[in-house]
Amino acid sequence: MSAPAPVAVVGVHGHGASHVRAVEALAARGLARLCAVVDPRRPDDAPAPWFPTLGDLLSATQPDVRPEVVVLSTPIPTHLPLARAAMEAGLDVLLEKPTAASLSEHTAIVETAERTGRLCQVGFQSFGSHALDAVTELVADGEIGEVVGLGAVGTWVRTAGYWGRAPWAGRRRLDGRDVVDGVVTNPLAHAIATMLRVGGARTSADVAHVVVDLHRANPIEADDTSSVRVVAADGTRYGAGLTLCAPERTPARVLVLGTDGEIALEYEHDRVTLRTPRLQVEKTYGRTPLLEDLLATRADPARRLACDVRDTGAFMRVLEAVRTAPAPRAVPAACVTWHGEGDDRRPVVDDVARWCEAAARSARTFAELGVPWAR
Repeated sequence: MSAPAPVAVVGVHGHGASHVRAVEALAARGLARLCAVVDPRRPDDAPAPWFPTLGDLLSATQPDVRPEVVVLSTPIPTHLPLARAAMEAGLDVLLEKPTAASLSEHTAIVETAERTGRLCQVGFQSFGSHALDAVTELVADGEIGEVVGLGAVGTWVRTAGYWGRAPWAGRRRLDGRDVVDGVVTNPLAHAIATMLRVGGARTSADVAHVVVDLHRANPIEADDTSSVRVVAADGTRYGAGLTLCAPERTPARVLVLGTDGEIALEYEHDRVTLRTPRLQVEKTYGRTPLLEDLLATRADPARRLACDVRDTGAFMRVLEAVRTAPAPRAVPAACVTWHGEGDDRRPVVDDVARWCEAAARSARTFAELGVPWAR
């Protein structure tokens, strides 16, 4: 057996802590070794040698702390410089989603991966789900007839505390740099990315046209309730209705709509439901964690990464449309009901779950559907 791969985690507070646990789980199986953690704020009881910056780690002379793989779980505007520095230092990268803050930055990361020959996996965890292949097979077998479109529905809940978790949360720009932290591009980015992946749209060239309709009920810069239409280069139509202002959180779904039925993929739970006039079948699948997939691909060059940075180009076309769109429109106060107090305070937009479903199934925006708060 080969020696466990030395892995460093950059950004270990918040979501980064889950990456530390993931490395430790792989270490227990002899597949990885947590060689260092990097964060400007030193963690309590650091599980490995600590460095304040990636540059400090890369310039360290101790052989035991030198990584071969880095996990980057850092603010969106740092993704390009950190991924570029890591790959140019000869390291393979697991980069947290969204890939970058703009399409041009995504292009630069792809260029760096191709120039250096390093692997760059993006953290859309759903891409490691075996359910995606199952959906592809059901479509190929003609179980729902001809595909007429795909959709994504996300009706989630976020409180004031969520928007106050970091200076960049809910911002479109910060300190002169793009952030693009809204419902489409961060919390429900998986819905968009998975929908496009299931439909076969991977690269930027696979997307012909994107329309976004952005709204906000919270006092933030970015969107918290939005609809999206994507038309692929092959003519496939995709629609999405996404909100963080629902009455309650429900599982996010990707829909494949056919002439003789539909498939629903609850990507958070790897659950696939096939519905046709003849039957309804539900099955739950396993998934391969993306860091494990990256390590396996390092060992087998013939293997393809589950979420290669190149395969996030289609998603980045949607992010770019959000980035360059006018600022989100405020949902009229009469259409919003507020619940809770303090950090638990949250808005609920009128009939938002119904309209998100309609946007996903019709590939029409809220405005096109005549939603009262979107006119």
